[in-house]
Amino acid sequence: MTHNENYLTKSIDRAAEKVGSVWPLHSFVTANPLSGFEDQPFHQAVAEAEQLFGGRGYPHPSVFREAWERGQIDAAVLATELDTHGIDEDPETLLDEMATAESAPTETDSATDTLDRILSKWLSAFLDHGNATWSMPDRERGFYAAWREIAPYDSEISNCDSPSDIPETPIAALEDVLSDYPEGEWETIFEQQLAALPGWTGFIKQQTTDDADPWQSKYPISLVDYLAVRLLLADFLDVPIEPDEHATEPVENDDVPLPEIWLTAWEKTHRDRLIARVTQPTEETSSSDETARPAAQLVFCIDTRSEIIRRHIEAVGPYETHGYAGFFGVPMRYQAYDADVAVDACPPILDAQHRITDRPTTDADAKQDRHDRWQDVLDAGQKVLKSLKTNTATAFSFVEKTGPGYGAALTARTLLPARVYDLLYDADRAPREHEFCEPSIDYNPDSVNSLREGLTLEEKVEYAQDAFELMGWEEFARLVVFTGHTSQTTNNPFDSSLDCGACAGNPGGPNARVLATICNDDDVTAELRERGFDIPADTVFLAAEHNTTTDEITLFDVEVPASHQEDIEQLREDLTQAQTRATAERTESMTDEAADSVRETQRRAADWAETRPEWGLAGNASFVIGPRELTEDEALDGRTFLHSYDWQTDPDGEALEAILTGPLVVTQWINNQYYFATVDNAVYGSGSKVTQNPVGNIGVFQGNGGDLMTGLPLQSLYADADQAHHQPLRLTALIHAPVEQVTEILHQHEQLVQLLDNGWIQLTVIDPEQDNKPLHYQKNLEWKPVESTQPSVEPPAQAVSSEVAD
Repeated sequence: MTHNENYLTKSIDRAAEKVGSVWPLHSFVTANPLSGFEDQPFHQAVAEAEQLFGGRGYPHPSVFREAWERGQIDAAVLATELDTHGIDEDPETLLDEMATAESAPTETDSATDTLDRILSKWLSAFLDHGNATWSMPDRERGFYAAWREIAPYDSEISNCDSPSDIPETPIAALEDVLSDYPEGEWETIFEQQLAALPGWTGFIKQQTTDDADPWQSKYPISLVDYLAVRLLLADFLDVPIEPDEHATEPVENDDVPLPEIWLTAWEKTHRDRLIARVTQPTEETSSSDETARPAAQLVFCIDTRSEIIRRHIEAVGPYETHGYAGFFGVPMRYQAYDADVAVDACPPILDAQHRITDRPTTDADAKQDRHDRWQDVLDAGQKVLKSLKTNTATAFSFVEKTGPGYGAALTARTLLPARVYDLLYDADRAPREHEFCEPSIDYNPDSVNSLREGLTLEEKVEYAQDAFELMGWEEFARLVVFTGHTSQTTNNPFDSSLDCGACAGNPGGPNARVLATICNDDDVTAELRERGFDIPADTVFLAAEHNTTTDEITLFDVEVPASHQEDIEQLREDLTQAQTRATAERTESMTDEAADSVRETQRRAADWAETRPEWGLAGNASFVIGPRELTEDEALDGRTFLHSYDWQTDPDGEALEAILTGPLVVTQWINNQYYFATVDNAVYGSGSKVTQNPVGNIGVFQGNGGDLMTGLPLQSLYADADQAHHQPLRLTALIHAPVEQVTEILHQHEQLVQLLDNGWIQLTVIDPEQDNKPLHYQKNLEWKPVESTQPSVEPPAQAVSSEVAD
């Protein structure tokens, strides 16, 4: 590598640090779009991001006004915050000042728009993930080489008649275009050019770091390729590449802006009311209740949608529920029975360590054959359908002959979606994979894959032990059910965003099945008993999956002993009752009236025109780490991540350390994506689903080109055009543990301290060694007692109006 090449690549890597990674639609990962700014205080980060990307960083003044008028911002809390910053105007005057200070939209350069449109056209052709009937030629040679060969045929590119007019390599191209600029300016140029299309940049950035992505392996692209093509196009189109002087001015402002003061007051109001609810003494239970063994323990993902169903399950029977990260602690690459590729079913902050595949059981012949025959029919029909629709020779006759059938199907999905749901999901159909397959978890030392197959006995024991230690378990029910979650929706490009965030936008059922299989292993159970876990002989571990659209919970692999059959049947009945109660609660925020809430959720799942099948994690605002007793009597409205933890079973703090460095960081990503997509959906979201244009199975445009949209659509955040369902608040974390233990963990993890000191997470410890006294984190590992008498009842989270950013 030459000096110039080394300098260029390092400069590009540094320039790309500010752009957040973007995952493809089929495995959508909710991530902080400003992750590259987390080393800065929040107010400075949003100011610099506004300069670089053009996106606003705080809620519109109308949002603050609505929250103020609805009582979601407490007057005393706001007054204290204003006084702390030396502001003595009344709230109404300040709201008017903020509204007046709103800046006008920045006009865009038409020449740059043309550059962006042409580049986007080439990127969508090259990065297509199998949607295109005619794919771009020579993609296996890489983006730059493939583009170089056919760019001369693009009539929109002037002064380019043959590949010889274009440098042979991307490095040569960059050196050629940048020859008139000092080396000291290159990195600034790269930063501005990468920020021009942050969606495409973030997607390429993620592709280059994902060693499991088969598309990147087969059709490679790099940020060097991307910038070489972009700067060459700018040269051909005579578009200047020097950064705007204003855009490169350093942001140096230690003063906290007025919107952040209002935001902090809103967050503190929410925090104080949450603390008042989780620290209230609960009613004493009888001694028999305290010692009664639960009929079943169900472990859910910490996902906010689990909070509602958990509450209703506990209400219908003698059940315990617990929260644990939805990949159930097993960082695996999973390949379903008839899937073409494997997917990483673990958070993106972790690397997959094991390859797990589904394999038919020894007695699966009949069910497997039925499944295969049905799947073959479906696959063949889909191939013929796609061929007929895309072949110019048959398209007209195809439409003429099948139009009435298509019309009838669309009519049914429009007028009778619930009946369609019955047909597709309730009829006697081919067996699902989990009915005749089991996860292959035994260690295979002869694996030919990049990741070794299965797990050793020691690894199985460690994963089971980690789960029980992190949740603080000392007692086991007759049934222990690890419950992953999935979603169900029709005609929705963002369907994977509704699946498990801890599983990188994939369903969590496979992870639940792996952990259940591990725990049912006699050798694993024996070793766990040796390590002090008193697992009764009659405990059976099961897997299940929670459909967050309909709140149905499906039990997997239920070949249990005859002695447990009645337990299973009773559990099924109670889960159905809990579903009815949970859907009744959830549909209140989604529809004016629903006589049958379960039916309403099924309709939403099957309706091809439904833009809002469920709310996802909209409303998320807090993360409680502690025993269920803190929250079990409180309806938290599906706004709180819940992770089970018992400080008394974790004397060394190792379990808490794992939670803080893993799930807490992931929930911060989720929270900030919802925050920024709400405050500026045009820049950090993806606009309305109605006008979205899916491209290449990787993302969406608004219109027919431009940047790849990076975040959530309006329908995931807004109740209607100007009513935000999601309250844009930064994450409030509550930890039930000794403050000294938390401080020691933070002292060892600079990244966590950075997130806290810079205001990306608000942290409060409820110290059990100080009579559950709440202490709020300040800065530099210092704490301050929380003195507040906020009422425990919080105004509704829904229907906070907002002006959608232009």
